[in-house]
Amino acid sequence: MKLRILHETVYAYAPAVDTAQHIVHLKPRDTATQSLLDHGLDITPPVAARSERIDAWGNTRCFFSLQTAHEELRVIAASVVETLEPPPMPLDGGAAWEAVRERFRFRAGSVWDRAAEFVFASEYVPRHEDFNAYARPVFTSGLPVLFAAEALMRRIHSDFRYESDSTDVGTPAVEALAQRRGVCQDFAHIMIGCLRAMGVPARYVSGYLLTVPPPGMPRLVGSDASHAWVSVYAPPAGEPNGPGSWHDFDPTNNRMPGEDYVTIAFGRDFGDVSPMRGLLHGGGEHTLDVAVTVEPLG
Repeated sequence: MKLRILHETVYAYAPAVDTAQHIVHLKPRDTATQSLLDHGLDITPPVAARSERIDAWGNTRCFFSLQTAHEELRVIAASVVETLEPPPMPLDGGAAWEAVRERFRFRAGSVWDRAAEFVFASEYVPRHEDFNAYARPVFTSGLPVLFAAEALMRRIHSDFRYESDSTDVGTPAVEALAQRRGVCQDFAHIMIGCLRAMGVPARYVSGYLLTVPPPGMPRLVGSDASHAWVSVYAPPAGEPNGPGSWHDFDPTNNRMPGEDYVTIAFGRDFGDVSPMRGLLHGGGEHTLDVAVTVEPLG
């Protein structure tokens, strides 16, 4: 599937901002099931400096600075991506979740595994007993890790209500867990918190979702906006210390992402991959307007 994504961000400031520095994650990744065919980033007013770097997880991070006073900042990212249907979940569901937990339990002299960094607490997903308590009924003894992740996804989708104004970017995940409502960012953070509480590596994925439904099917939540979901690390069944693979789950829509999803970046939580953040000198009040369009080509 070939998809065009237009992501427009507009900040209006009163009074004007004197100078600013920003970092954006708006360039889709190249992956085994996704190829970036075209990407452009248009910034108004003209920037004083601009550069791109690849971060620790392979995401493209664009930095730019503005050195003149401005009352409005407009950032338009236009991308064309070709996607493939990901491989299905292994029929055996991977290694038992307890074996995965043991693999990543700290032992002196053990070999470092890069997936281990996604077991630890992070800024938006701290350790909390409430995550453990919510996940524990799902993680039955001997259950393959991907089957456990799927069951957790379904439980979150069933127990939680999607409400666009119920949380904001700074709402703690444990608070969203308690109130049983939130947006895709909250659902992803809650699922990550539960998986990490059980010792399973889980990372936050940011991107987009094509929500034009086939005839007779409901429109999926997340249209015309950035989306977020979860990726879970699973060693193969019978080889808990063997090379594992990452598998995506979307608790907001109760499904495994397919070719209608576009990945921008992944990290420990939202803070690692926020679409745009910055430091401002001057200014005061501001308004933010974000418009996202995802459409198929051909």
